[in-house]
Amino acid sequence: MLKTINMSREEIIEKTIRVLNMLPEDKGAEVADFADFILHKIEENDLQKGIEHISASSGSFDFLNDEEELYTVEDIKEKY
Repeated sequence: MLKTINMSREEIIEKTIRVLNMLPEDKGAEVADFADFILHKIEENDLQKGIEHISASSGSFDFLNDEEELYTVEDIKEKY
């Protein structure tokens, strides 16, 4: 089994295609499903980061910075 650590993207793709051509059809389908799963996870992560960036830079919650403090430590009745 060859390691892909020091391989370029093109070499990895070529190796993967060679291996896929040697696999039975059902195993090739499993590899395709796994690749789809990985791609979906990457897309979800990118989407989440984009949403976080939009939320952080939108200023939607800036009004909270100007609000006075309603409670202090002295308002705590029980301390754990």
